[in-house]
Amino acid sequence: MSATTSAQTHTQARHPLDPLSADEFRATVTILRRDQGVTDRWRIASIELNEPPKELVAAYRTADPIVREAIVVCWDRGSGDVYKALVSLTEDRVVSWQHLPGVQPNATVDEWHECAEQLVEDPLVVEALARRGITDTSTVHIDMWTYGDALIPDQYRGRRIGWCDVWHRDAAGRNAYAHHVSGLHFVVDLNSMTLLEVEDTGAVEPPPVMGEYVSEHVPGLEQRDDLKPLEISQPDGVSFTVDGYELRWQRWRMRLGFNYREGVVLHCVGYEDEGRVRSIAHRMSFAEMVVPYRDPTVDHYRRTAFDIGEWGLGFMTTSLKLGCDCLGEIRYVDAVLHDSRGEPYTIENAVCIHEEDNAVLWKHVDPPAAEVRRSRRLVISAHFTVANYEYLVYWRFYQDGNIECEVRATGLMVTTPFAEGSKPPYGTQVDERTYAPFHQHFIVARLDLDVDGPDNLVYMTESEALPVGPENPHGLALVAREVPLRTEREGRQDYRWETQRGWKVVNPGVTNRLGTPVGYKLVPGACFPAMIDPSSPVLRRAEVIGHTLWATRYAQDERWPCGEFVNQSAEDTGLPVWTAQDRSIDDTDVVLWYVFGLHHITRMEEWPVMPVDTVSFWLKPFGFFARNPALDVAPSPPSACTASHDGSSDEGEDR
Repeated sequence: MSATTSAQTHTQARHPLDPLSADEFRATVTILRRDQGVTDRWRIASIELNEPPKELVAAYRTADPIVREAIVVCWDRGSGDVYKALVSLTEDRVVSWQHLPGVQPNATVDEWHECAEQLVEDPLVVEALARRGITDTSTVHIDMWTYGDALIPDQYRGRRIGWCDVWHRDAAGRNAYAHHVSGLHFVVDLNSMTLLEVEDTGAVEPPPVMGEYVSEHVPGLEQRDDLKPLEISQPDGVSFTVDGYELRWQRWRMRLGFNYREGVVLHCVGYEDEGRVRSIAHRMSFAEMVVPYRDPTVDHYRRTAFDIGEWGLGFMTTSLKLGCDCLGEIRYVDAVLHDSRGEPYTIENAVCIHEEDNAVLWKHVDPPAAEVRRSRRLVISAHFTVANYEYLVYWRFYQDGNIECEVRATGLMVTTPFAEGSKPPYGTQVDERTYAPFHQHFIVARLDLDVDGPDNLVYMTESEALPVGPENPHGLALVAREVPLRTEREGRQDYRWETQRGWKVVNPGVTNRLGTPVGYKLVPGACFPAMIDPSSPVLRRAEVIGHTLWATRYAQDERWPCGEFVNQSAEDTGLPVWTAQDRSIDDTDVVLWYVFGLHHITRMEEWPVMPVDTVSFWLKPFGFFARNPALDVAPSPPSACTASHDGSSDEGEDR
């Protein structure tokens, strides 16, 4: 196994979609301090590349001059005033400076840490902990959560506030989430970083919980020792190339992007076919993740996270380690982000790129001969730690033109003690008088597909079993139905298991050799209904989760399905507002918003640390290629995969 970091090595000129560099972050903040008086009293919520319009990206050629711009959201902690700026790095000036009354920017990592540090020093907090028998504040872990508008106490409206959970470690180095101090919460003004209120609704006698998962702290644990080493080696090196942020593998071509909110972004995804690169997607990413806890009790009724809009997957990205997170011959890509002062920092090994064997690609045995091809896939992965949870994201590209997106959830469940003699109604008991609440993870994938060009049309596809009749006497007839979605209202779609509903994006202006439009099909997986009352504040803030799919007309500024500012939001200002226009999506540039995730009915086997729970969806070519595009994959090794097959064992040969 080996690894290198290669994204900082460029042989080509910079590309308009390259992420902002450390120098560009510094330059952006310097311009704002100089021209707009952004002092140390301010916080920088976000800085990201202002991506150029699609037509400019499509027309770009190496060495063309490029314009570099940054979008900044920042606020004055004294007044609470929020501003959004467009900064030209090319021209060294602020292009626009917009005041945004009534919104709160995303929460920052600095606020999360500073809040915990301030609270453990506050006398009222120390006193409240002492009432629970906790006198060593070094064993206290505090999690700050954001608010939805409906749950903000009236006396604190208009302020930037957070609420805090309290946890207690057995000792230094032990699990920070093992022992929930239930009924105790703190409300904090995040601008002044002062305690507003101690909420103490009464204690539950702490149960005897074994919540440790690190081997040295688990009593009586004997680790398995019966596995032999598994080594992955590519002695001739990898089959892909990374040049700057351009990635090439087999017939695939794409560019890597990265920002504070979405984390990894895949740009300009195409496939080389008969000597030319055919476009499949302009841009693919995760645009939101909504995590409502389905427990109305005092410890959990506020616990709904917008992990992308409130916190940002980029900010939550963790460095990957060879042999642990990634296995094989690895190329890593570093990511550069910024803190709330605008100072850049580097997340080393933020993105992993590698190849994997994936068993058989295609095979047929026609005695005495057999033809077999093994499948190899390219994997682009990144891991995000959002407090107690880890999300592991894998984009996989296959030799037959398929794309798979997989998400694995692991980490630590939120748990809460309950009183002797009672039974938790909204969760599963996982330890002595301790339960883990039921909850859901709704992930919104934003898929800006450009199937052989930008002008596309979406079809809803279903299978239908025909009734028994003269032409179908045995009830075997099965037909496929396709319904074009021509407006955005029609583009609001729900999954139907009983018809195996899916969605196909075609290019009506490009046909295959049989005369039908070329297309790619979204094959859904892991999608489920919201199961939330329409009057719920959660659904009002995140109407996106009310449908499995939304299809919209492309607009460059329509990026966030629940609205740009979801921290302390009252309603969804994204997809429901855009699609209310009911714009035409017929033979034009369309975007799919696919909602999938985890309906988490918690289990004992997920305590004290969760084995990964895995969900995925696919994008599959549907009439895009003239035939199986993997016919040209060579056998490996040639002597083995094209050998005669007569059922004999060939005993005695080396294998």
